[in-house]
Amino acid sequence: MPAMSLIYCGIDEAGYGPMLGPLCVCASVFEVSSWEQGQAAPDLWKLLERAVCRSPRDVRKRIAVADSKKLKLPNGQQRDPLLHLERGVLGFCEGFLTPIESDDALFGSLGVNLGSQAWYAGDPAPLPRASTRDAIRIDANILTGAAERAGVRLVGLWGVTLCESSFNALVREHGSKGATTTHALRILVARVLREWPEAEVRIVADRHGGRVHYAGALSGVCSHSPRPLEETERASRYELGERARVLLIPEAEDAHLPVALASMTAKLVRELAMARFNRYWCGRLPELKPTAGYTTDARRWLRDAHPVLDAPTRAALVRLA
Repeated sequence: MPAMSLIYCGIDEAGYGPMLGPLCVCASVFEVSSWEQGQAAPDLWKLLERAVCRSPRDVRKRIAVADSKKLKLPNGQQRDPLLHLERGVLGFCEGFLTPIESDDALFGSLGVNLGSQAWYAGDPAPLPRASTRDAIRIDANILTGAAERAGVRLVGLWGVTLCESSFNALVREHGSKGATTTHALRILVARVLREWPEAEVRIVADRHGGRVHYAGALSGVCSHSPRPLEETERASRYELGERARVLLIPEAEDAHLPVALASMTAKLVRELAMARFNRYWCGRLPELKPTAGYTTDARRWLRDAHPVLDAPTRAALVRLA
């Protein structure tokens, strides 16, 4: 088979479960040169092993790229909890896309829209929080050097963010919270196929809960109807025309680097959005303890914030389901 380029995309989310704050779904898109048609998507951890690793224990000279749940540090430690997330995301942005110097700049680069609510407004927060611009540049140089040798290039890093009102509107329209991640998946898959219509494309996403059938979710994202290749507990695989394949599997972020980077990006966006959320509300009620938005603590936060919440605002804050 002749060698050709492959467009290799990973999609993952952060914030599906919480009661407060946005749902963030991101995609990372790589171009891999000298890929042989018919072969599986390559192991980018192996191709980029001079620059990346899977574990934060190995980050002295390499950047950890893994499931965001494994990289976000606990709150209350001396180190910033976003240390590994922003090092990876900002390093890839600096090396391949654009330098990021604030949360506003990151949101803009990804195409993220947090809506018009006051709690996501405010002045931009400088980035990086846990490192320095020089350190990010060094990481970016290491990444681009390894990528050039491996014939790999990050060509897209995108986000779809559903604020509370958008999230609730989709739940009401479709009667299921699953409609939110389906909505974002469709947007991101359609964009990949639109931007590389003639390329060999492989898209991998983390499966949503126990769902197995995705042909309906993928219908209409391009001119080709999805053809199921496999729909089992192990994997859901689809063909979209002759050149595009979509794979949804459990724990995809552990098997595919683009999904891991998407997971990190989605988590970083959500954490920065929640930082804005907490700055706004703690500014109105200084004794209010910040929240990450997950159900148990969200209920505590709503009780504590009662003095500054009228009924319409509370309704606008709380996500359905």
